[in-house]
Amino acid sequence: MKVSIGSKIVRGPWGGGNLFAINLTNFLNERGHKVIYDLSEPDIDLILLTDPRSRGESSSTFNHEDIKQYKKYVNPNVAVVQRVNECDERKNTDNINKFYLNASEVADKVIFVSSWLRNIYLNIGMPEGKTSVILAGANNKIFNNQNLQTWDKKNKLKLVTHHWSSHKNKGFDIYSDIDNLLNNEYWKDKIEFTYIGNISSEYSFRNTKIVEPLAGIELANELKKHNVYVTGSINEPSGNHHIEAAQCGLPILYKDSGGIPEYCNGYGLAFKDNFVPQLEVIFDDYDIYLEKLKGYPFNSEKMCNEFLDLFEETINKKSNSSLNIVVNKYLKSLFLIRNKFLKLIRNIFSFNLRNQLATIVNRVFKR
Repeated sequence: MKVSIGSKIVRGPWGGGNLFAINLTNFLNERGHKVIYDLSEPDIDLILLTDPRSRGESSSTFNHEDIKQYKKYVNPNVAVVQRVNECDERKNTDNINKFYLNASEVADKVIFVSSWLRNIYLNIGMPEGKTSVILAGANNKIFNNQNLQTWDKKNKLKLVTHHWSSHKNKGFDIYSDIDNLLNNEYWKDKIEFTYIGNISSEYSFRNTKIVEPLAGIELANELKKHNVYVTGSINEPSGNHHIEAAQCGLPILYKDSGGIPEYCNGYGLAFKDNFVPQLEVIFDDYDIYLEKLKGYPFNSEKMCNEFLDLFEETINKKSNSSLNIVVNKYLKSLFLIRNKFLKLIRNIFSFNLRNQLATIVNRVFKR
């Protein structure tokens, strides 16, 4: 099987979408499938649309319009799956939901990272029959409970969170509350708090240990130095941060918002606006959740197996119902040459220059 994933790969700290692309790529390669990240080859079996926004707005390497052109000029029988992990509710925007809904017309199947997110799109007209939910997961070869430093009940309870994005909806109001709580004589002797990642410029922290963004083994090792994970993220479709922490064995204090409860229910305690009552409970129930987390089910192996099953099912349905459509050989060649140019540009030039050159190439080829 040849799969094209519409996302560039970034090594080091980045975002959850990038980790998804890395994990799925490795999984497919290990099973003998070929993965590419563009539409420059004529024999792609399945295209995975990860973000329909333009290259200047996201890490995508192609969008739904590019897929339409590929189907029209190159391979009309290619199977298309769209993975959706974004919505307007996440960052208070007003242009994402309808745009993603429109982009989904090119897809045979649309996968959401939580039922909460799928319901948003079903409510604005997404056909339910073409949708499924596949929950995300992190690499359990990296994020696991080996060498976890569990709380000994004698020292301070070590709280931690981490985010690549510095958007305030990631929960900075909660993290600021924790920082302020450490001014309290009672709490400063009971807890400490570490933030890993990029900080929102709207908040300042005086009592919090700030660690630069980390990824992979370094991130996992840092998480395992702590005892309880906190996420105050609002309207998060899924998120990777709490999954990585849970796989490392940390009980989760999580805001009851978005898709996060689907990943954390039973493995920690939810709160609405005031996390302190649940923080007090976790002191007593720490061992209970520590034991439950040994059976935490969400990891990249499970996620990728579900994607592979879906890919194979979608390809089979597509091939069984395919039509013999005559494709103009000249236009096909022209389209593939254009995409090879775009691939070359992406591999050689910096991000900003890459986008400028891509625009020029698209104009030359009159896409």
